[in-house]
Amino acid sequence: MASFVEIDRYNLIPLSVTSLCGCPCRPLSNKTLTLTRRAPKLKLNFVFHGSESVFLVRPTRIYTNRRLITALARAEPESIDESNAKEEVDKGHMLPTVNDSLSEQQYKSSQLRKRIVFGLGIGISVGGAVLAGGWVFTVGMAATLFLGSREYFELVRSRGITAGMTPPPRYVSRVCSVICALIPILTLYFGNIDISVTSAAFVVAMALLLQRGNPRFAQLSSTMFGLFYCGYLPCFWVKLRCGLAAPALNSRIGAGWPFLLGGQAHFTVGLVATLISISSIIAADTYAFLGGKAIGRTPLTNISPKKTWEGAIVGLGGCVATSVVLSKIFSWPSSWLSAIAFGFLNFFGSVFGDLTESMIKRDAGVKDSGSLIPGHGGILDRVDSYIFTGALAYSFVKIFLPLYGV
Repeated sequence: MASFVEIDRYNLIPLSVTSLCGCPCRPLSNKTLTLTRRAPKLKLNFVFHGSESVFLVRPTRIYTNRRLITALARAEPESIDESNAKEEVDKGHMLPTVNDSLSEQQYKSSQLRKRIVFGLGIGISVGGAVLAGGWVFTVGMAATLFLGSREYFELVRSRGITAGMTPPPRYVSRVCSVICALIPILTLYFGNIDISVTSAAFVVAMALLLQRGNPRFAQLSSTMFGLFYCGYLPCFWVKLRCGLAAPALNSRIGAGWPFLLGGQAHFTVGLVATLISISSIIAADTYAFLGGKAIGRTPLTNISPKKTWEGAIVGLGGCVATSVVLSKIFSWPSSWLSAIAFGFLNFFGSVFGDLTESMIKRDAGVKDSGSLIPGHGGILDRVDSYIFTGALAYSFVKIFLPLYGV
């Protein structure tokens, strides 16, 4: 025999809880639970079993941190059937597992959609800036470096790194972020990167040495590395894209280059080298990820345990293959050997750039450098593979390729 009682308004009195468990591995002993919150409706299921009077409190589900807790309360001083109580608790334990798995799947699918949408948006924006070149490319680079340097100095100030060093003052970090944003503009205007970086380093060093209190060498070293990492190295992309202005004369694509993009005169070695380098880096990251997922077994380094030697080898093959294929399409560089060497250079630059940022994040104790880009993390998480590659690509074309590879 069972009956159903519905109470519109109530005040809960202390109840003796015999079974209250949010996790099967952490049972709780008998304790008194007092609830004083008023609710519009309470449903009680009364079950009469022989001489024992047992009632189950409904709703029996309390959501806390996605865990479902099932509570059974008994009327004092009667006892409850332990087998029925265990059955009710087991039912409560099965539901959170299903709910958690569904929530996790929904979260992963949502993150994947965000990653794809924002990845396409970033790709289209970067591609348009590269094709436009000049001030469009440079201003985009300046904005990226400003945001990236802000993330770098926040990592430096994180608890994991500051435990072993003294971070630079905040005003110095902000000044450095502004300097990193100005360096690409000065590089395009003056055509030389050395004077601007040297002057900036001198100003920052003087500001640190003249600060109140006791200046620390850790402050100077982390700040100088920030200027080098977030300002000096990325600006070689400006020198590569805008500084190598020799036309790529042997390319059929250049002969029909759209007038809106400047015509054949603007289809330069710098544009072709930048397109091949960026495409090779994307191919290296993609093939390394797929290869690591499929056949990855041997860890590459302790800095990033998810990277494997098998994935790195597959990524190297994809990077070199992309470089060779695009060199035939653009007819630059004219030598197959030069195209293969260019692919190797892009791969190693991207790998060590990625590992360098992973080392910084590992010391900082964070997974992502920021949360600016949904599904991707921070700016540094997206550009880490490009930081060293621009300098290597520019040096290769400028020094090792006769006549810029034309």
